Amino acid sequence: MRDEKRRHTNGYVETFRPATRECARDWCRSGKKSLNLVVIAMTKAATRIPISDIILDEEIYPRGGVDQKRVGIFAENIRDGFKFDPIEVQTHPDLTGKYRILDGVHRWSAYKAVGTAEPEVIIKNLDGVDPLLYAAKKAIGPRQLNEEETRETARRAFQNNSRLTSSEIGKAIGRSRQAVDSYIVDLRAATRMELDLKIFRMNRLGIPQERIARRLGIAQASIHNHLSGMPGLANLINADLSRGFTVVQVAEKHACPVGPEDRTGGWPEPMVWSKRAYPCSQGRSIWSSLRAFWV
Repeated sequence: MRDEKRRHTNGYVETFRPATRECARDWCRSGKKSLNLVVIAMTKAATRIPISDIILDEEIYPRGGVDQKRVGIFAENIRDGFKFDPIEVQTHPDLTGKYRILDGVHRWSAYKAVGTAEPEVIIKNLDGVDPLLYAAKKAIGPRQLNEEETRETARRAFQNNSRLTSSEIGKAIGRSRQAVDSYIVDLRAATRMELDLKIFRMNRLGIPQERIARRLGIAQASIHNHLSGMPGLANLINADLSRGFTVVQVAEKHACPVGPEDRTGGWPEPMVWSKRAYPCSQGRSIWSSLRAFWV
């Protein structure tokens, strides 16, 4: 009887993913948990939802595309009775009643190919974790992201949230901090420049640092650090003018409004004209040249 129960238990457990099989066997053999409780413990996080409610969201998909050859192999495995791990999804932030895939795009495609109506899924609550980075971390497996996919994922993650550190991105995509730095060096520089210009213009308008920090969502202590480097910004304008760019072109290049309703960011044409009329090379300081516009 005991052997029969063990065979039944092992046969049932084999239908679950490998990571949980031994745990289930140990629970059953210990006599502390019944097989029914083991089943509940192993399946309570999984459910079934209509496959039509599951969506591939390209914005959080870290790969360059879907490998149709791999989908074909998975579809054949499903027809042969092979059981895959549940697809991981999260509630779609914009579409009511829909879910977007975090892990398992190829499995989802294979289920569609064989006509599965309700695949098994795990609905995840990421608790603020970036979904693109979560998906990238899950992709570090048998078929890892290639170099181009890794680089593009790092750049997309930083563009979505410039407060992410290189270490945080690197842990998700399986790359060192130095590698991530090289992926996003231009984006980080552009983000820093945009932030510097916003702080500079708001400061010159007499807006208190506390309000600037609150408006831009950064620590007030960092405002001083940004302001200390502001004189270098005017040199960039001079450099562009010296290369023959027109005032309109320079103003457009360095324009970066804080928001559609607020023009307190960037360099408007009158300010660029002030730089052209009072260049620093004529003996004036950078701040004197800028003051010609504001006074």
